[in-house]
Amino acid sequence: MAIERVLITGAAGALGRVLRAHLRGRYTLLRLSDIAPMDPAGPGEEVVPADLADAPAIDRLLDGIQAVVHLGGHSVEGSWEQVLRANIVGLVNLYEAARKAGTERVLFASSNHAVGFHRRWPRTDHTAPPKPDSRYGVSKAFGEILARYYADKHGIKGFCMRIGSARAEPVDERQLSTWQSYPDFCRLVDVGLTAWYRYEIVYGVSANTRSFWDNSNAERLGYRPEDDAEAWASKLEGVKSPHLVDELHVGGPFCSVDFTGRVEDIV
Repeated sequence: MAIERVLITGAAGALGRVLRAHLRGRYTLLRLSDIAPMDPAGPGEEVVPADLADAPAIDRLLDGIQAVVHLGGHSVEGSWEQVLRANIVGLVNLYEAARKAGTERVLFASSNHAVGFHRRWPRTDHTAPPKPDSRYGVSKAFGEILARYYADKHGIKGFCMRIGSARAEPVDERQLSTWQSYPDFCRLVDVGLTAWYRYEIVYGVSANTRSFWDNSNAERLGYRPEDDAEAWASKLEGVKSPHLVDELHVGGPFCSVDFTGRVEDIV
């Protein structure tokens, strides 16, 4: 059955706004949700503010929805209280609401920080196990496992996007490897909304010459990124973190936050 009713959570954020413009007019209903202010609804849109931690509100939000692009939650490192409420309790509420609503698929904005303590080389792929670099990364690793559970137990297709650095342009040398352009982000979401799968992990990254990740699993499903951060190489080479732990691992600056261990012990 063709997908006609789509929900974007986190619709007020940078990626949410980009995706809203990309999907506008392509579905019978595009429902948009956030706790932050959003632009008024246009034709074919519904704007429904909701707090992910409010389970009854999320039940109502998912009513009639066939596919969710879940960008909502706490998007940077935070306290355990912040991360727990938005990214763990909120995600459980979302999946439970999806189960009750009969939602077909959930595209989950995971993060490279779920695997941030993997070394940058050799390259890893979608089979790399979680190795989070932060409390935020732990919440994203949890989200990938939760998506697996709901895929196997309840048949909700799970598409976990380990997003690198999705922004208009890269800002440092690390992002020459991790950057994903906004158009490529939209291309990956299109794959998640249309491809056939049960549960997949893919990387949210452009066709970067220096990419840390083998993204052949996304390509197998139909992802065809068109941008490469190498265009900014001459400007950004040498713009690095002062912390060795950041420069050794894919998670970059999230790795050194609260770090009290020994770099040589992280393998």
